[in-house]
Amino acid sequence: MDISTQTTDAPPPIPQPGIAEQKRNARGATRAGDRVFLGLSRGSGILLLVIMAAIAVFLTYRAALAISRDHGNFLTTFEWNTNVIPPTFGVAVLAFGTVVSSIIAMAVAVPIAVAIALFITHYAPRRMAGPVAYVIDLLAAVPSIVYGLWGALVLVPHMTGLFGWLDEFFGWTGIFSWDGGAPRSMLTVGILLAIMILPVITNVSREVFRQVPQMHEEAALALGATRWEVIRMAVLPFGRSGVISASMLGLGRALGETMAVATVLSPDFDIHASLLNPGGGTFAQNIASKFSEATADGRDALIASGLVLFVITLLVNGAARIIIQRRAEYSGANA
Repeated sequence: MDISTQTTDAPPPIPQPGIAEQKRNARGATRAGDRVFLGLSRGSGILLLVIMAAIAVFLTYRAALAISRDHGNFLTTFEWNTNVIPPTFGVAVLAFGTVVSSIIAMAVAVPIAVAIALFITHYAPRRMAGPVAYVIDLLAAVPSIVYGLWGALVLVPHMTGLFGWLDEFFGWTGIFSWDGGAPRSMLTVGILLAIMILPVITNVSREVFRQVPQMHEEAALALGATRWEVIRMAVLPFGRSGVISASMLGLGRALGETMAVATVLSPDFDIHASLLNPGGGTFAQNIASKFSEATADGRDALIASGLVLFVITLLVNGAARIIIQRRAEYSGANA
């Protein structure tokens, strides 16, 4: 007895577009809305580059005019006198003060901000995490002048105790020696800047930590890890690039902060070895305090100092970009 089997033909496979075709489809929008969106996106990117180039050209041109009339060395002179002929000015003190105050702010703000973000996302009860996050969001919206007034009226008078303690136990280093003057120094400015950039770093870090895949944390817990080990092995490696980006946003605000620094600092054009004694200055503070009364040569000199700040900001952002790209394979960027 013959047993015949009935076979059915399988439907032919649907051809999948190749990689080259997928790239062509991605580049060439077929719908009208896609073409409009592509044009707007491309135009926005080009416009941003044009604006940045225009700013760089303007700053470079005005800076070249100022430096050509400078009687001193623009990079090393410890003086800012643009009302005499020939004018004499330099950015050594301003560059030192800007970098030092920003480093102090980052050293204080980044660890605290990361700790607050971890507390909100992984430790605090939900009923507590919401109000705490809301308050931090509000702090990020406070104007700079309000921080400056608070720093001048509240922070500066209460810094004498800290300065006395640092002078007593660490004054031998020279960095924390204090002669008893008003605490309107670089350390005070750095602490005020840390308070100002703390909400920015906290908010971005918090959102990054919330994106950690739940499977990563559950896998670590299944292997017997404690909560801190979960954070150390799963959360922090995933969010490292985001924390660096958040820190760079905070550093950008610290480098360019104007009114708060001008309200708290007692400026002079000298570099002090101690962080506790009054004096110093920053680029933004110097521009804000001198621009209204500056002559034509003085404005060009201030614009030249703004060019140096512009270059420092570009270098910082470029360095942060390189760090993020190098650490992307070990973070959540490829998860």
